[in-house]
Amino acid sequence: MKKQTRRNFLKTSLFAGATIAWTAKSWAQVPGANSSIRVATVGFHSRGRSHIQGMVKLAPEGVKYVALCDVDQKVLEGGKEALAKLKEPQNVDTYVDMRKMYERKDLDVVTIATPNHWHALSAIWAIQAGKDVYVEKPVSHNVWEGRKIVEAARKYNKIVQTGTQSRSSYAIKEAVEWVQAGNLGKIKIARGLCYKPRASIGDTEGPQKVPETINYDLWCGPAPLTPPMRNSKGNGPIHYEWHWFWDYGCGDLGNQGIHQMDIARWFLGEDRLSPRVFSVGGRLGYVDDAETPNTQIVYHDYEKAPLIFEVRGLPEKTGSKNMDKYKGGSVAVIVECENGYVLVPNYTSATAFDNNGMKLKEWKGASDHFDNFIQCVKSRNVGDLHADIWEGHLSSALCHTGNVSYRLGHKASPDEVKESIKASPGAVETFERMAQHLAANDVDIKKDQVTMGPVLTMDPKVEKFIGNKDADKLLTREYRAPYVVPERV
Repeated sequence: MKKQTRRNFLKTSLFAGATIAWTAKSWAQVPGANSSIRVATVGFHSRGRSHIQGMVKLAPEGVKYVALCDVDQKVLEGGKEALAKLKEPQNVDTYVDMRKMYERKDLDVVTIATPNHWHALSAIWAIQAGKDVYVEKPVSHNVWEGRKIVEAARKYNKIVQTGTQSRSSYAIKEAVEWVQAGNLGKIKIARGLCYKPRASIGDTEGPQKVPETINYDLWCGPAPLTPPMRNSKGNGPIHYEWHWFWDYGCGDLGNQGIHQMDIARWFLGEDRLSPRVFSVGGRLGYVDDAETPNTQIVYHDYEKAPLIFEVRGLPEKTGSKNMDKYKGGSVAVIVECENGYVLVPNYTSATAFDNNGMKLKEWKGASDHFDNFIQCVKSRNVGDLHADIWEGHLSSALCHTGNVSYRLGHKASPDEVKESIKASPGAVETFERMAQHLAANDVDIKKDQVTMGPVLTMDPKVEKFIGNKDADKLLTREYRAPYVVPERV
C-alpha cells in the first residue's frame, strides 16, 4: 500500500502549488472557547442531513456552516439551497472533492456521513489538514483502518467523535453503572438485536448506468472502480443499497447493529476486541443482488460474559409486516444477568426486570451528541467526549471481526452448526431461535443451508488473528490509488 503522510497529502491535494500555504502555526490552530466554530459536512444524501440539522441548532453556540461536500451534484445543490433558506441563512461554498475543501484555512470542524468505505480515509485526511472530526458509525470499513484514525487523532491532538449517539444517553449510562454495581448479579449474556425489515433490493442482469450527477470515481474512492451491480426501485444504482455489498458496506451489523454492539460492549465494560469470535447466518428468504447476510449471529467470547449479536431482516413470519421481539426488544440490547435483565429498546431509555418479568427500575433521558462534540472542540478536552474515536473503533471492529468469520464460512447443516457451537454458552439456544424464525418465513435450513464461519482467535493487543492468514487479510483491504489509507498517519 502506498504510504500517505501529511507532506504527501499537501503535495497531492488539488491546491498544490496554489497561493494558499500551510504553516506550522496554521496547522496547529484550534478554535477557542469564545471563537466561532466553522463547519463543513461531507456526504449528506441520508444520515448527513441529520448532521446538518444538529449543527444548525447549535448556531447560538457559535457554530456556522461554511462549506458542504458531496459527490452527487444534485444532493450538493439541494443542501446549499436548504441552508440559504433558513431563518438565519447560511451561505456556503460547495465541493465535489473533499481534498479541495480540506485546504480551507477557515474550516475548523468536519462532519462525515459518507458510505462506510470512505469513513476512515476522509477522517484521516481531515485530521491531517488540521480539522476536528465527527465521523459516522461504523468509523471504519475494516479493523486496520479504524486503528489508523485513532493514531491520527492522537498524533495531531484532534477532537474526534464517533456518531454513536447512544453514548450521550444518561439513561443508558446510569443503567450501565447500576448493572456494573452488581444489582442484578453477574452478567450472563450481553445481547444485541437488529431485527429490522430488509426487503429484497431486486435482481439486475448486469452493470447499471451511473447517474450523470454523480462523480463515480470519487464515490468509489478506496474501493475498486467497478460499475454498480444493483438498481433498487427506491434508491437506484448508487445510494443506500451499498450497505449490502462488501466493497462498500458491512451489512446490517455495521449499519444499524453497530449502535447495539456498542451499547452491549458498554455494559460489559470491555475495552478491547474479543479474543474469540464466530458467525453463522446467510442471505435467505429471497434472491437478490446483495452480498451481506440478512440473517446472522455473531458470538464474541469475552471472559466476563459473551456478547451475542443477532441480525434478522425477515419479518416474524411470511406475509407479516411485524418483526420478531425478544424480551420486548427488536432493535435493542438485552443484558441478561443472574437475577434479571435490562432492556435498552432505544437511545433514550432503559428498564430493569427481574427473572419473572416484573419491572424493577427505569431510566429515561439523553443529552445532545453534537453539542457534546462542539463543547469538546471548544475546551480541547478529549476526556469529555461521550464517544471518543477509540470507543468507536472498538465497537466498529467487533462488527468487522464477526463479518470476517462469516465471509470465511462454509455451508453447513443445522446439526453441524450446533455441534460446532455447543461449547459456547447461549449459542445453541440463539441458533435454535434463529432456525424457528427462518422456518416461520418458509426457509428450510436443511435445504437452504446457513453459512458457518470458523471460530477465530485473536490477540486483542495487536488486533490480529492467531494462526489464520486468510482472516488477517480481511482485517484490511487493497486500496485504489490515490485513495489510500496511510500506513503512517
